[in-house]
Amino acid sequence: MITSMREFMNITKALADEKRVRVLLALRKGELCVCQLTELLGLAVSTVSKHLSILYQARLVETRKEGRWIYYRLPGKEAPLVVRGAIDWVERSMADSPQIAEDIQQLKKLMKRNPSALCKRQCRN
Repeated sequence: MITSMREFMNITKALADEKRVRVLLALRKGELCVCQLTELLGLAVSTVSKHLSILYQARLVETRKEGRWIYYRLPGKEAPLVVRGAIDWVERSMADSPQIAEDIQQLKKLMKRNPSALCKRQCRN
């Protein structure tokens, strides 16, 4: 596994923040839109977007655009080994985290809500 210093630093920077780690772990169940992640983290949309940009730059997340919405997901099997290894390490390390367990419960509720309604509500605030 040959990794450039830049690639390594991007990954370590991305993993050096609790919110970004929470995003990665939230995406284990499938893709989420920015509005859903904003609701989960309780942050401003601009702050969540900055976190997602850092994760994207590190290639720890991928995107899909549908209309006005951008959906984020974990990279697939075609991702570099270093990226897959970093995500696996985060999953193993945080397996027993109370915060992650709480996020999972909150995500179950969020997934029942219409993402469009979440986005509209967030735009009003």
